[in-house]
Amino acid sequence: MPLSDKDSAISTDAFFGTLTRIRNVILPASARSWLNTPRGLLTGYIAVHLGFLIFGALLSLRGEAFSDTFIYREWALAGFNEANLSGGPSPWVYPILALIPMAIAGLAGPGPFFFLWVLMTSLLNGWGLLKLTDRGRNQDAIPAGWWWLVFTLLLGWLGFARVDGLTAPIVLVALAYGVQRPFIASILLSIGTWMKVWPAAVMLALFAVVKNRMLVVLAGVVTSAAVVALAAVLGTVPRLLNFLTQQGDRGMQLEATFTTPWLWLSVLNIGDSRMYMNTDINSMQVDGPGTAVMSFLMQPLLILAALLVAGLTFWALHNGKVNGSSEPDGGVDRTELLLAGALTLATAFVVFNKVGSPQFMVWLAPAVAVGLAHSWREWRVPAAMLIAIAVATFFIYPLFYDALSHNNPLMAGVLTIRNVLLVVLFLWSVRRLYSLGKKTSASVPALKES
Repeated sequence: MPLSDKDSAISTDAFFGTLTRIRNVILPASARSWLNTPRGLLTGYIAVHLGFLIFGALLSLRGEAFSDTFIYREWALAGFNEANLSGGPSPWVYPILALIPMAIAGLAGPGPFFFLWVLMTSLLNGWGLLKLTDRGRNQDAIPAGWWWLVFTLLLGWLGFARVDGLTAPIVLVALAYGVQRPFIASILLSIGTWMKVWPAAVMLALFAVVKNRMLVVLAGVVTSAAVVALAAVLGTVPRLLNFLTQQGDRGMQLEATFTTPWLWLSVLNIGDSRMYMNTDINSMQVDGPGTAVMSFLMQPLLILAALLVAGLTFWALHNGKVNGSSEPDGGVDRTELLLAGALTLATAFVVFNKVGSPQFMVWLAPAVAVGLAHSWREWRVPAAMLIAIAVATFFIYPLFYDALSHNNPLMAGVLTIRNVLLVVLFLWSVRRLYSLGKKTSASVPALKES
């Protein structure tokens, strides 16, 4: 028998109450009080990022990089000219603004490239924390800042060796500006989209909920015009939209949510299913009966899911009423709706994506972090799920990816659990959107009185 909303809330309260009691046993009251201060959060930020910076410096001193930064460094040293590369993926698999931080990290040559990349990511993360907590003045947002730091630590190098790690704090800042400053938020999201496409999902949510949608459109147009002008100066206009077509014919990536059935067919050696490395794009993929059809269907499925979520967000805005709303018309809390829409769309971009790279988990964190600052109680469930997703993802990559790619059943199980959690997170987000748009009997009298 399914739980009612009331029973579900009681169960959730009991679960998090147990976690709170465990925390109180581990941390004395004085420590908890200090951690919940701007100085405590700053100390945590320095400790977390100093560890990554030291490791980055040690690798750089040995002339090394890590993960995708090896490829970024090669691109930068080749001047992003494919003729100077010895093979592998083209730099134009990324939108043009992604090449700017690569060029900056390569200014001093190959040696310090990785350290400079980690430094840029650390500085952006610091900017995100400053905006999230209003420079430490918003005491209620400090726990959300700690959650962001813990998630960053658990996800490990996935947030420090990929372009995604640079875009996540930009999106976080954009969401913090949110419906109050939609023009600034849209500029930041446009910049993020011209680095990695996924911030477009958050921009769609922003467009759906703000009162003056023309500001969102205008900011996007202005930013895109500036990008086109930059491409014209660099003589790269013909390649400007290459990122939309470079990976269109790729197959189902090993970690993608919809690849899970073929993952197990490969692990169990059923039929002709197998894992293989696509060297052209440096991606581990799965091949088997039906994978070509599934790969073809993923793009329209992703577009359909995004449109349906956007439609649900529009519906919630115009249909939803909440008690105690800060909106003049008594309507749904636009900030809460923006955050719920952003998480739902970002999760849809992960769940319905045939790529499914582990760094995509970074996409989900900004909406949850800002959501926790907005209402800890409402956002603690997705926050807990994301922590579990981060832990599972870290085990998948970088710890045991080699075992996973060689049909290890234990790691296939970990990946399956992670993918199930992603689907559950998507369903939770959809349900949250629906609940924001659902008129309750308690809210109707309030409207009549007004």
